[in-house]
Parts: sequence; C-alpha cells; structure tokens
Amino acid sequence: MSNNWTEHGSQLVRHFKFPDFIAAFAFMTRVAMVAEKMGHHPDWTNVYNTVEIRLSTHDAGDVVTDKDRKLAAAIDKLVD
Repeated sequence: MSNNWTEHGSQLVRHFKFPDFIAAFAFMTRVAMVAEKMGHHPDWTNVYNTVEIRLSTHDAGDVVTDKDRKLAAAIDKLVD
C-alpha cells in the first residue's frame, strides 16, 4: 500500500492499511471529524482493514485544490 498521496486524474489518492477492521473504522471516524470541521469531505472506501481516500473539490469542477491538499495534510497527521 502506498504511504503517500498520489494524483490520479483529478483526485488525490492514498491507501491506508491497518491491523484490523476496528482500527480502520476508528481512523475513518477521526477523519470524519476533521473533514466535518473543515467542511470538506472525502470520497472513500473501506474493505476490512484497508481504507482508500480520494480527494477532489466538487464545487471547483472535481479538481484538486488547496482544500484537498489541506485535508490530505490533516489526514496524514492522524497516521504518520
């Protein structure tokens, strides 16, 4: 799994792998709280212990903006 954000098309993407589902879900809960506070929400998926997050700014035409980079940096602080 990647340890860094990569830009795919018009999204920032990062995969996170955790020891189990509980740890992955706890991470998603922490991300949700940060995202809500920032007013900027990720597109994401969760399968057991893996979370994939995709960031783009929908109201800017689904492109990567400073909002996405700021949220990515805040998410990184939760795991790095």
